[in-house]
Amino acid sequence: MFYAIDFGTSNTVITRWNAVTAQPEIIRLPRLSQQVGDNPPLIPSLVYVQDAKLGQVIAGQQVYDQGLNINSDSRFFRSFKRGIGAQIQGFLPELDDKVVTFEQVGEWFLTTLIEQLKAETSETPQSLVLTVPVDSFETYRNWLSQVCQSWNIEQIRLIDEPTAAALGYGTLGQELLLVVDFGGGTVDLSLVQLELGEQKTTQGFILKWGDKSLGKNSAQKTKLARVLAKAGTSLGGTDIDNWLVDYFHTSQDLPKSSLTTRLAERLKIQLSSQTAATEVYFNDETFDSYELSLTREQFEEILKQQNFFIQLDDLMTQVLQQARRNGIEVSDIDGVLLVGGTVQIPSVQNWVKEYFDEAKIKYDRPFEAIAVGALQLAQGIEVKDFLYHSYGIRYWNRKINRHSWHPIIKTGQPYPMGEAVELVLGASVEAQPSIELIIGELGAESSGTEVYFDGDRLITRTIGGGETIVQPLNDREGSRTIAKLNPLGYPGRDRVKVSFKVDQLRQLRITVEDLLTQDVLLNNQIVAQLS
Repeated sequence: MFYAIDFGTSNTVITRWNAVTAQPEIIRLPRLSQQVGDNPPLIPSLVYVQDAKLGQVIAGQQVYDQGLNINSDSRFFRSFKRGIGAQIQGFLPELDDKVVTFEQVGEWFLTTLIEQLKAETSETPQSLVLTVPVDSFETYRNWLSQVCQSWNIEQIRLIDEPTAAALGYGTLGQELLLVVDFGGGTVDLSLVQLELGEQKTTQGFILKWGDKSLGKNSAQKTKLARVLAKAGTSLGGTDIDNWLVDYFHTSQDLPKSSLTTRLAERLKIQLSSQTAATEVYFNDETFDSYELSLTREQFEEILKQQNFFIQLDDLMTQVLQQARRNGIEVSDIDGVLLVGGTVQIPSVQNWVKEYFDEAKIKYDRPFEAIAVGALQLAQGIEVKDFLYHSYGIRYWNRKINRHSWHPIIKTGQPYPMGEAVELVLGASVEAQPSIELIIGELGAESSGTEVYFDGDRLITRTIGGGETIVQPLNDREGSRTIAKLNPLGYPGRDRVKVSFKVDQLRQLRITVEDLLTQDVLLNNQIVAQLS
């Protein structure tokens, strides 16, 4: 059986391909899923740690049902996806004599879902597709790769969330689509071109190969999903919840806690369908009581004060500029697909309408489109993508007397690469025995993401400053050396030629030739896994 999981900051969705009906279906897991109104079954991305040493946790809807989210308990985790792979400022909790990381919490959550899925369906998935945000660094993808190795699933693949949404929205006849994926933790914009015809199928971004024949049928007519432009940042519904808590903390001296954050979230949800909302809470044991009221007008003013729409405009500008470099104007875009819980906010929908004709905008499948579209990788879909971040090498910048980064592969580079990028390097000291390179993933140059704690709340915000945000990929013992020099190297002459390429699996490979001895020291070796 073929499954897909859209792991979200606020909610997670699981889908399965029904071979009998030849249609996707959304999976409801008892005790983990919630059903609210007309929404599909959603699994709240929540974890309560019972025993950190044994890895015993309560996940999903059970956390709400047992009231484990009400008190400010260090064992309760929400929005933990945002902390995975991020540099955290603040102290992570120590539970049962074990320091608990967000990576560990994420692994517990996903593994609980897999175990529950196997128990409920009495079957082990053959093929699983996982979705990832556009702006995720390779550390997040590598973490996901490590987590899934223990799941005993034949084949596991990745697909960007906006691309999956374009495939899952039922957009027949619309070839050029802009996807606005706005969930609890990130907002991602992606311009995707769908082409119907005979295409050679591919396995997507492979995390585990398993049976290579799974999901392949070369006789089928398949769709090609070509990603033309994309931009994203750490901004989502969780940030809005925190802004509302800050507003009530200032105006009503409301404490900042897990409970008040939950109340703020409920207000936000109500204001998507009402012009005014009220939430009342009373604890009959402590006699604590809260009454929160907010109008849609006040809500939109809070968003403006946080430069919410300015940040969205910046992302839209990035995507449309990339599109124009490909000869695409706004009028050429056939449809705009809104995905994620945050797109239900009326002012977000109005923001999109400032750029596009309302007739082109669809927002009737905000929760399930990504997980449904991810299944298409198992049905003969080829995804042509490009690198969202740049990759570079670290060097000592004498002008500023500190390390800087020299880009070797720029953002927007399609992969697999046709021609290699070459560098020639020499020794920097007398009798140098080896040459080391530290390779990094370069984020946005105009802004970065800061992750920190405010009490027990995990806060993520975009910051300016103009400096490149870098995540080193091989800065560890045994991974930096690319060439052993025999004879020893001396300054003043070129010594090695290094060729860089990215293959179809987003693996960065290098070939190193010793220019003195004409020996090939490394031949097409993987030095960094980019997926």
